[in-house]
Amino acid sequence: MIEVAHLTKRYGAKAAVDDISFTVPPGRVTGFLGPNGAGKSTTLRILLGLDRADAGTALIDGKAYRDLRNPLHRVGALLDGAGPVPERRAVDHLTWIAQSNRIPRRRVHEVLDVVGLGGVARQQVRKYSLGMGQRLGLAAALLGDPEILVLDEPVNGLDPDGIRWVRTFLRDHAARGRTVLLSSHLMTEMADTADEVVVIARGRIAAHGPLDEITAGHASLESAFFALTGDRGPGW
Repeated sequence: MIEVAHLTKRYGAKAAVDDISFTVPPGRVTGFLGPNGAGKSTTLRILLGLDRADAGTALIDGKAYRDLRNPLHRVGALLDGAGPVPERRAVDHLTWIAQSNRIPRRRVHEVLDVVGLGGVARQQVRKYSLGMGQRLGLAAALLGDPEILVLDEPVNGLDPDGIRWVRTFLRDHAARGRTVLLSSHLMTEMADTADEVVVIARGRIAAHGPLDEITAGHASLESAFFALTGDRGPGW
């Protein structure tokens, strides 16, 4: 269970997130939607211990990320823009993460095979396409076989087959009673993947509930999103 309660973060006079609260239950894929600058990345960074909140909490099974024992065994994360040293081989990148978190080396090859990179594991990351880099990021998130996944734009750069694989994997992960928090700009894909949706706009929660409730009375998730946020700008 992920629990965000009265979370507030300011940068100077601007509130990036302003007293937001929501929960992400196990057994469901929860979509996290919002326009650029709405507060999604700030919320995820606080949840993963990369930023500090000014007020409120963002907890994983009742604890702050920094207080988790063996966090990679509890939470797997992929944040947009995060990546390995380009000159490092994929297998070495994952081996370093595994060793520093007491994860068996065999798990490195297991996750590389799972994400479809087993045949290019010894290539330098700089030779990877954008989609291959995303697959490597997913492999890193899966190393500890975590019950909770926090993913920011996981299908960015993937081809249709890769997108379908991610969708199926996340739904299977949730079906096993595990927790998925998924941030994405791809409305159609989110509509096909998510069970629950949290919509954030201008640092506040605009809506939170089951997908069918959020989309009730609207032609699509996209139209519901625009109605809730009032955002039709160039970021979408």
